Amino acid sequence: MRRFTAILLGALLLSSALLVFGANRWAKYEREMQSPAVDPPDANEETEFAFARLRYRSTRNRARYQSWGIDANTSERHFITGLRRLTRICGRSIEHIVDIDDDELFDWPWIYIVSGGDWVLNESQAARLRQYFDRGGFLVVDDFHGEVEWNQFMYGMSQVYPDARVEDLENDHPIFHTVYDLSERLQVPGYQIVERGSMWERNNGINPYWRVISDENGRVQVAAFLNQDLGDAWEFSNDPAYPEQFASMAYRMGVNYVVYSMTH
Repeated sequence: MRRFTAILLGALLLSSALLVFGANRWAKYEREMQSPAVDPPDANEETEFAFARLRYRSTRNRARYQSWGIDANTSERHFITGLRRLTRICGRSIEHIVDIDDDELFDWPWIYIVSGGDWVLNESQAARLRQYFDRGGFLVVDDFHGEVEWNQFMYGMSQVYPDARVEDLENDHPIFHTVYDLSERLQVPGYQIVERGSMWERNNGINPYWRVISDENGRVQVAAFLNQDLGDAWEFSNDPAYPEQFASMAYRMGVNYVVYSMTH
């Protein structure tokens, strides 16, 4: 009887371990993520909106995770929870990871990219992204800082659109007024605000910018948070040390950008 009980207990422990470590939808990418999370029970439910994250190739070699996987996937799990509570959008409880080399890219109209100043595009990837934007895709770029990273991101965009038009958004732009009135906004810092009291991550990335790239008809295709880090604000929104005012602003901006993309 004791032997049977021990075997049964061992089987249960093994099943639990597999459930936690092997059953996550994106387990194959967890080595590349900075903050992988366990899938919730409703992870496979079909919904009207999904938070898609772009998996791209990088200029930077990191020891523990890849640039595309910064804050992943705790960050988006927290944001999606907020999106479901703050709006009537039926959002999937987990993110969807889209590889830049996969034509599945065209299935996801809203895609998020972290550390865009690290990306490197080849010819086929640039062509695929151009098709994505031409078909109505919307890309949100977060957590990149300073002129060097901005220029690297724009080099990639110039491969997609050689004549890409960039503008800094004015306070009256509809993107700031879809759900929340964000005429006056705060710069959202990363966790370094807690660690060293600094609003910026790079010495030359001091001033916040809300920039977009639009097509000839004025439709926003790319929305960039330069010198800001909404991903950290979402990820650490449950950390008492991270200031509430920045976490709240990050959620409001994220909600506005999602709703804007779904209505314009």
